Amino acid sequence: MSEEPDTDLISVGVCQIGAESDWRVANSESIKGTFTEENGYQLYFEDAQQKQENQFRAIRRFIQQQVDYIVLMPITETGWESVLQEAREAGIPVILVDRMVDVEDETLYATHIGSDFLQEGRTAMDWLEQRTPEGKPLSIMHIRGTMDSSAQQGRSDALEEALGRHPDWTLLTRLDGDFTQAKAYEVVNEFLAGQPEPVPIDVVYCENDNEAFGTIQALEENGYPCGPEGVTVISFDATTSGLELCAQGKIALEVECNPLLGPLVEQAIRTLEQGGTLPRQQYVEEKTFTPSQVTESLLAGRTY
Repeated sequence: MSEEPDTDLISVGVCQIGAESDWRVANSESIKGTFTEENGYQLYFEDAQQKQENQFRAIRRFIQQQVDYIVLMPITETGWESVLQEAREAGIPVILVDRMVDVEDETLYATHIGSDFLQEGRTAMDWLEQRTPEGKPLSIMHIRGTMDSSAQQGRSDALEEALGRHPDWTLLTRLDGDFTQAKAYEVVNEFLAGQPEPVPIDVVYCENDNEAFGTIQALEENGYPCGPEGVTVISFDATTSGLELCAQGKIALEVECNPLLGPLVEQAIRTLEQGGTLPRQQYVEEKTFTPSQVTESLLAGRTY
């Protein structure tokens, strides 16, 4: 990696969270496929390996390299004021992708491009409410994503809202899956092993597909079938692998979270290059899928 950008190209420093999920890998590939030299860009890509301090170092390195733009996927919402202030003082616009930051001064970033995670969760809860008769008890297992991330907060808040509306719904447990298959498998197994006798589980609310994969494996190994005659699994992302499990009936509802954000980020940069202004929030359009809606053509056309 050279120390200074090629002045003939627009230089973009991208600070990615890591590669913890299928969604994250697809998101990175979308960015890398967009910001190529053929398209007029010099890309500096940093994988923070799930550590915020690595993201801080990457942003400061981008500032030293005098890149034209910084694209940040923040691992958590808090703690960004100082480093974003440094970027502003250097005259480098910061574009937030996927997750948000919690800062008093919203002018520290140019725009946020991603999903409305609270609305995703509310969409899932609307679906669950519509298929659950009023007054029917539900025992719900909640597998949370990376704590204090925007995706975790929005999706968790939606579940909490629904629990507040339905006194017959019981939260069996909250487990931290950190958006990974391995961690979800581990914590679900640990929870079930710690019960003196089998516990009723009606619904599992997984905050991404990789958590759902690990959870389903752990549940079924412990005698809890997932599907129409067993546990109702709700998941987010709608990756190809997630949709395949949905088609099999293992996942009852997939709420889409679109990782292919590279073209939208490029559009934002082109707008800034032309002296334009950007909206504070840019949400992508997303769908939901149930088993009957997952067709062979849908799976064949999926790119993540």
